Amino acid sequence: MHHDVVVVGGGAGGLELAARLGRRLGRRHGPRRVLLVDRSVFHIWKPTLHEVAAGTLDAHQEGLSYTVLARRNHFGFTLGELRALDPQARTLRLGAIHDEQGRLLVPERTLSYRWLVLAMGSGSNFFGTPGAEHAYVLEQAADAERFRRHLQAAFTRSAFAADKRLGIAIVGGGATGVELAAELIEAHQETLASLDPEQAFRLDLTLVEAAPRILAGLPERISAQAQTALQRKQVRVLTRTRVQAVQPDRLVTESQGDILADLIVWAAGIQAAPNNPSLGLATNRANQFVVDDRLATSAEGVYALGDCAACPWSADKTVPARAQAAHQQADYLATRLLALLHERAPAERPFTYRDFGSLVSLGDNKGVGNLMGGLAGRNFFVEGLIAKWMYMSLHLMHHRAILGVGGTFVLAMARLLQRRVSGRLKLH
Repeated sequence: MHHDVVVVGGGAGGLELAARLGRRLGRRHGPRRVLLVDRSVFHIWKPTLHEVAAGTLDAHQEGLSYTVLARRNHFGFTLGELRALDPQARTLRLGAIHDEQGRLLVPERTLSYRWLVLAMGSGSNFFGTPGAEHAYVLEQAADAERFRRHLQAAFTRSAFAADKRLGIAIVGGGATGVELAAELIEAHQETLASLDPEQAFRLDLTLVEAAPRILAGLPERISAQAQTALQRKQVRVLTRTRVQAVQPDRLVTESQGDILADLIVWAAGIQAAPNNPSLGLATNRANQFVVDDRLATSAEGVYALGDCAACPWSADKTVPARAQAAHQQADYLATRLLALLHERAPAERPFTYRDFGSLVSLGDNKGVGNLMGGLAGRNFFVEGLIAKWMYMSLHLMHHRAILGVGGTFVLAMARLLQRRVSGRLKLH
């Protein structure tokens, strides 16, 4: 199999890039010139995984089929996971695919390319913590669905337990940890509303952060506002607390002792796939591919974007692992690759990341955030319902990039009506 452009990874950046290229090349040329590779059959926007995990968002309604997206946007799609890369021969190898019984469905395949874009995202960084395998992670939709199933079982068990209590600990006070804590509170409230009063149980939720404050990468005002909102929801927020070990029923810390928990979620740190350094490209300590200001890796014809790429931003910083960065990089690479596909010299304009600010969802139609580089060059602090609406609009902007305006409107209305009928919490 040969394609001019192969994009490995169908996350926010990889999917948007493939869709932009396919639409520009058209129905006739797009599918045979652009190929997207992903290990899942459907796409879900990663910033919503905490909602899937809490059961407040149905992954089967939210997920979009890659084959449908490929047909609508005129690119090719194949299911697979990158196993090996030969940058000199410009070939890559995809691993075999087996069914649930272990039977072979698709053998190993070799693809050739003219240009390769690696957009494989990142996973959790356990920092060598003993027992971290006992914690749940939220790296992909399957992880979030697995946690949701165990969460619903824990809700049911706690409703009939003698102590009527459920303990959950979240390691990591970044955006994922904070938003997951808020969604779990909402899921608990929705569950209590459907139970007999005698089955009501208490949720003891603890958020553990090693840094001096949660949301350490965002302005201090946002961090303080988020912590206040969580504490009002009875979330126990522990900062300056480093986890020394994870056990099946507790976190072991030096400053706070043992933190008992029935469920533990690890949402701290970012690290790219451990297989990345074996692909023959320059990587950093976090296994990210080192790229220049054109998003080019150390091998000719190979680019990287999103969380798996270490892209220079300033003298001592790299572009942060955020959805808005992947969106901007996909837009930049689409322009560059289209010029190459049409046998034109690409513009020598380097990629420049522009930080538009950050928004954090706190549930209950609440949110906090700051908008940067806005009117008159100032930064604006937003909170409450306005921040929540703006947070939701980011999701719609991603859908618009892959579905168009009409498709996004229809999908948004369908999901709104479905939620009005079926309720907010998924219980099955």
